Amino acid sequence: MKLNAYIAGVGMTRFSKHLDRGMKSLGAEAIEGALVDAGIGKQEVQAAWMGNAAAGLITGQECIRGQVILRGAGIGMIPVVNVENACASASTALNQAAAMVTAGLYDVVLAVGCEKLYHEDKQRTFAAFSGAVDVEGLVEIMANLKKSAESSSSKTASSGAGKNRSMFMDIYASAARSHMKAYGTTVEHFAGVSAKNSRHGSLNDRAQFRDAMTVEEVLAAPMIAEPLTRPMCSPIGDGAAAVVIVSAGKAKQLGLTNPVKIASSVLHSGWDQSAADDYANVGVMCAQEAYEEAAVGPEELSVVELHDASAPAEIMAYESLGLCGKGEGGKLIADGVTQLGGKLPVNTSGGLLRKGHPVGATGIAQIVELAEQLQDRAGKRQVDSAKVALAHNGGGSLGTDAAAMCVTILTR
Repeated sequence: MKLNAYIAGVGMTRFSKHLDRGMKSLGAEAIEGALVDAGIGKQEVQAAWMGNAAAGLITGQECIRGQVILRGAGIGMIPVVNVENACASASTALNQAAAMVTAGLYDVVLAVGCEKLYHEDKQRTFAAFSGAVDVEGLVEIMANLKKSAESSSSKTASSGAGKNRSMFMDIYASAARSHMKAYGTTVEHFAGVSAKNSRHGSLNDRAQFRDAMTVEEVLAAPMIAEPLTRPMCSPIGDGAAAVVIVSAGKAKQLGLTNPVKIASSVLHSGWDQSAADDYANVGVMCAQEAYEEAAVGPEELSVVELHDASAPAEIMAYESLGLCGKGEGGKLIADGVTQLGGKLPVNTSGGLLRKGHPVGATGIAQIVELAEQLQDRAGKRQVDSAKVALAHNGGGSLGTDAAAMCVTILTR
């Protein structure tokens, strides 16, 4: 949808393994940081949208997740909308919050994403991911993944999906093998994504992993599911991110000198494409609509944060977003186009691969990074003269497509 809403402030925790902290603590840190950044008091917030995907399974908190976190931050009485939409939970929360501000119902709202995925029982975490597909078809899904692995002689990927690792790594691995076969994409391209994002993440003090890796080190790491080695797979994490969204009138009243406008935010669900619709998927649809509504094209983008839940997913997202032609994503990595200093830096935060992926917080963490880039506040990761930014955040798997996808465009 075409929007007229502004980001007044952002806040975010470090993404990490926070076994000693609960969602109330993490959420409060992000919320209070965003309010301080905006120069707005808690009493001025009129409504809030809380993105979370897995608290019911991991912590047992159901039904009133947002209300609990906001009360923990000292905010009550206001309407709170709980948003669960797989890995796109936080971006969906932002989409809905910005829509309500654009519609004129509120002048000051919060959009928050908060998640804890680490648990002493790893099966709980794996169950959270296994629930992001059609569970009535789970047996068939697992059988198809095994068949795909065996047909390509992928021994590691032939067993352990959903038990030793998130089954989504097997979904991404299967897609990666298909991309390699169809377009000649190589494991070195995938390793290049991980190496690039590790360099970016080494500059981000909120990233879960701060060590820079070479392509050779990525390739030498333990195999998870062919062709994905461990650094090609996003880690789970705990963390929270928040943004204060205000109306145009409120932005003027606050005297914001360098506001970030939410120019468009498009949310769709996936569908099963026919063989004739080779280049039709929910990511393409969202990107095309977002460009049209923001009145920009991919050639005008300054910086992108996209959903690199795996290294191959980043290369495929390049293509869905129109950053290159179909099958040409590997070339962007080989030519250094998407690294800091390149023509279009992607995942300057380190991306999900290095910043981490607390699923219900990821979408707004992307917005935090991009807002800071547009305001020249990204420090060593700063992209020169950044003016237009895009966030791409997908979640779940349904049939042959992502279950949910949100593409948001920000401008300065």
